[in-house]
Amino acid sequence: MAEKIKTTCPYCGVGCGVIAAVDDAGHVSVTGDKDHPANFGRLCSKGAALADTLDIEGRLLKPQVYGEAQSWDVALDTVATRLQKIIDEHGADAVAFYVSGQLLTEDYYVANKLMKGFIGSANIDTNSRLCMSSAVAGQKRAFGSDTVPGCYEDLERAKLIVLTGSNLAWCHPVLYQRIVKAKRDNPDLMVVVIDPRKTASCDIADLHLAIEPGSDHVLFNGLLVYLHEQDEINPLFVNQFTQGAEAAISAAGQVAPSIESVAGSCKLDKTDIENFYRLFARSERVVSIYSQGINQWSNGTDRVNAIINCHLLTGRIGRPGMGPFSITGQPNAMGGREVGGLSNQLAAHMDIDNAAHRQLVQDFWQSPRIADTQGLKAVELFDAIDQGQVKAVWIMATNPAVSLPQSKKIQQALEKCEFVVVSDCVQQTDTTRYAHVLLPAQTWGERDGTVTNSERRISRQRAFLKAPAEAQPDWWIISQVAARMGYAESFAYTQSVDVFNEHAALSGYKNSDALNDLCRRDFNISALSELSLQEYNDLQPVQWPVIKNSSVASGCRGTKRMFADGQFFTDNGKAKFIAINNPPRLNSLSEQYPLRLNSGRIRDQWHTMTRTGQVPRLTRHIDEPFVEIHSQDALRRNLQHNALVEVSSSQGRVICRVVITDAQKPGNLFMPIHWSEQFSACALVDSLVDSVVDPVSGQPEFKSTPVTIKPCPVQWYGFIISRRKLGELDTDYWTCSRGEGGVWRYELAAQQLPENWSDYARSLLCHTSEKAEWSEYHDVAMHRYRAARFENGRLQSCMFVGSDQALPERGWLQGLFAQQQLDSVERVSILAGRPAGPQQDAGRVVCSCFNVGINTLLEVIQTNRLVSTDEVGQLLRAGTNCGSCLPEISAILQSSTH
Repeated sequence: MAEKIKTTCPYCGVGCGVIAAVDDAGHVSVTGDKDHPANFGRLCSKGAALADTLDIEGRLLKPQVYGEAQSWDVALDTVATRLQKIIDEHGADAVAFYVSGQLLTEDYYVANKLMKGFIGSANIDTNSRLCMSSAVAGQKRAFGSDTVPGCYEDLERAKLIVLTGSNLAWCHPVLYQRIVKAKRDNPDLMVVVIDPRKTASCDIADLHLAIEPGSDHVLFNGLLVYLHEQDEINPLFVNQFTQGAEAAISAAGQVAPSIESVAGSCKLDKTDIENFYRLFARSERVVSIYSQGINQWSNGTDRVNAIINCHLLTGRIGRPGMGPFSITGQPNAMGGREVGGLSNQLAAHMDIDNAAHRQLVQDFWQSPRIADTQGLKAVELFDAIDQGQVKAVWIMATNPAVSLPQSKKIQQALEKCEFVVVSDCVQQTDTTRYAHVLLPAQTWGERDGTVTNSERRISRQRAFLKAPAEAQPDWWIISQVAARMGYAESFAYTQSVDVFNEHAALSGYKNSDALNDLCRRDFNISALSELSLQEYNDLQPVQWPVIKNSSVASGCRGTKRMFADGQFFTDNGKAKFIAINNPPRLNSLSEQYPLRLNSGRIRDQWHTMTRTGQVPRLTRHIDEPFVEIHSQDALRRNLQHNALVEVSSSQGRVICRVVITDAQKPGNLFMPIHWSEQFSACALVDSLVDSVVDPVSGQPEFKSTPVTIKPCPVQWYGFIISRRKLGELDTDYWTCSRGEGGVWRYELAAQQLPENWSDYARSLLCHTSEKAEWSEYHDVAMHRYRAARFENGRLQSCMFVGSDQALPERGWLQGLFAQQQLDSVERVSILAGRPAGPQQDAGRVVCSCFNVGINTLLEVIQTNRLVSTDEVGQLLRAGTNCGSCLPEISAILQSSTH
């Protein structure tokens, strides 16, 4: 009988409930938790494949000090001693922590406590700075607190949903499917998508505004002016519960005086703008969902406030079916903010610049000191490392060598840093290569704690697996270092519930309800501050605030919505309109770099692929890095679809495939963020991005990099399929992905021909000591080379090369690796480049949940004359789980019927 454990998905900020079942043999299966209010049983393709990520291959299993395996005592002593020595010699600000929305709240809390309350520096920042800090800054300016007002239920109760800067269908598929269902159940629900690209999310859009990148604030300023001119305001709410409306409307009028001017700035049709404004004005229940497309700009905070201003003017906040809604990218981005994970915060939503807050936190912690000035934000922090001001950095659960702008500069900074510590579950990342000390951390399935999702809902991540080898929880690792630095009494935690209870108690400490109290704050879970271990283990998903006059035992569900009473957390209790009159601070295009590059996520991958890159069914939808370009721009530059191109900026260059699509806006490119140097030769997109940041939030501008693009001429293309992961490949272009059966697939190309193909193949595929049998074919005239390597009759690797991309299908070749022995006919078929018998390749995967390829889809659609996604789902199940493939299936259906 399989044991079933309820836990929470470790991917995006939707915070889906997961049930992990472990059978007697230790095999794990994963299903959605139908009782969890975030997802009601739905999982996206990544969540559905979680069981496939639990292999310990590639795990960091023992502490390492200067490249040698050591005991925990030696590693922890080394970290504590080196940090303390640097602090003694150069001061507390010479050390820094860089943490992650992948940490559990308990881990985050202990790291923040050690750095700000005991080391005495605020040099602790998080990768949430890269994705959510503009939303945080905008909310704090408007509400006086980092508060997301609404909840997911509002998506079903809305009459209008505005998706702006969010490809929800790919980045938060479960929420997108909630909207799809809501729209099906309520045909009156309207959806407006504001995005320069025609993304999968446009599949349900009643109106798509393909806005000029960088002009969102103009569109929403224009909306504010329109609402005022049409008298579509809530005077009672504005007069009693807000301040600054007149100044905001006046500033908006200067930026967007008319619909015609908005149309010109945003490069939109005037009628479309009028339709959007009219919809917003006449729909009382409006939810505006925004994410990285709003946040990741050098004026991202202004964009957030431009959206919030429109909700304040109409009083559409704090009530069912309405409100501005920031959707987080990481599973615990919000939990990190609760404990002060950003360098300009203190724990429990307190401010480092507020003397009363500093005193409160120091008193509660009984700490010897407290950081009294803001620390370095992410980009500043790594600049300080590069300049030698920060001499030691401890990186936890993140990969800044890939994810920060000017990534090559980040790598150089880490290389010359005096002391680098990395806590991670993975041994080899682009960041761990620079570590002097590596500390093996637990990961999903092993660790135990809490996370908070985008709707303020705290959920448990529960352990259902024993941690491998010497992996430990991050809170334990940090506490052990703190103890060795002399703070053992204050970090004497024995289990994660100890940390959680302290965190909850701090949230309620001197947290008054009085409007004029300087320490009044939104985050309060003090009702959870005295949980027993059993109560902690049994904790059900709950939305904060959960205050002491609530009874969790009687089924209290916390607080669905904030600001229903019109009371905010500003000094006078009133929400603040923010005048948005700044011109966009964009990187300027030039003759040398005439195109604007936008970066973002794709459907089946996550961050830098350390987890999802190991799962075959998640790599088969899109298995190579690419850049999207409009057909007009491609034609001008003589680019051919799927050919290799070079994209370059003032910061660097990448090589990837080009995808020509009219879904892209002319003059603009799109590239995914996921490929690191572990999975590609030259596709590190953030190596192109300059470190321009929002002056308020410190968030980098990932959406507007001036670039140029040109063909990348090569003399040969090829691919390798291998049982083992290969070392560094000597080619201009290579990418690798995990294939079925655990094999690795490499796509290759180069500008120079090797002198001897046979020697070259052996240099790539052979271990020096192994004995292997080789079969080879070389057609000099046709510039073809094929080779297969066998051990004991079993296929170990194969390599195919040609002068163009007309190479054999990979699917049937991967199938040969599953066989223990190949007969003579099958061996010949490898060198012939075609299967021995009739065999259909399923093709690129469209539905990752059920592993349905495009060739299978096309055959079934044409054979059965299918016309709807429902019919496809009935026959193939494709699209019936997370639904993120439904827009693509719809497009395939349309193309098949024409």
